[in-house]
Amino acid sequence: MKSSSFKFSLSVIVWPIVFLLAIWIVFWLELKLNANFAKYGVFPRTISGLKGVILSPFLHGDLKHLYNNSIPLFLLIAALRYFYREISLKILLYSLLFSGLLTWVIGRESYHIGASGLIYALISFILFKGLQTKDSRLVALSLTIVMVYGGLIWYVFPDVKENISWEGHLSGFIVGVVLSVIYKAPQLLKEEFRYDWQSPDFNPDLDPFMSHFDEHGNFVPTEKPEEIINNHFTTSINVIYDYVGLKKDDL
Repeated sequence: MKSSSFKFSLSVIVWPIVFLLAIWIVFWLELKLNANFAKYGVFPRTISGLKGVILSPFLHGDLKHLYNNSIPLFLLIAALRYFYREISLKILLYSLLFSGLLTWVIGRESYHIGASGLIYALISFILFKGLQTKDSRLVALSLTIVMVYGGLIWYVFPDVKENISWEGHLSGFIVGVVLSVIYKAPQLLKEEFRYDWQSPDFNPDLDPFMSHFDEHGNFVPTEKPEEIINNHFTTSINVIYDYVGLKKDDL
């Protein structure tokens, strides 16, 4: 069975690099201007706080926050683009949008910033989509996600740490699960394997193997038995064995 999926292209590397450049440039501007961009994050249930739905993934509180999000973002976006090429753009955009919107609905009255919601959405999408497809490679990818990021599940519950937006984590996780159910993965459809003789253009008269059979289906060798033996089971190489006699005491 041949799969039409999993094709590497430059976009597998370019997409995560572009996203990382964007969030690092925003952080650099914040330092350069000595400004605090947190006010552009998600502030739940306020009209002005809606701008954070789009802007908050590009904002981070400090260098540690930015660094901790950069590595999983690179790996997850690259994996999404490689394994789910046809739907990768939709999943990326909808994960960003709806994780922010859900955070706006359920979040505490505070500014929520960072790309953690997007990360959780991608983790849960890749995890559950792989299990749903039952493709051995995607199941292996799902198990890898569990091993590497399984511990992050504890950060979707309240009161883990006061300065962590568990609402953003929970929102991203829920969005990823929903997207894994809604969106199919067309690139994972299997192409049916066909033998040459199953093709409508197959001509048995021109096939070397079929030429060995008569009109009744009986096998008719094109060579005589002695020719088959001479052609296929003989060799011109001489093999010489030397015999060295040893006495029992020499052993």
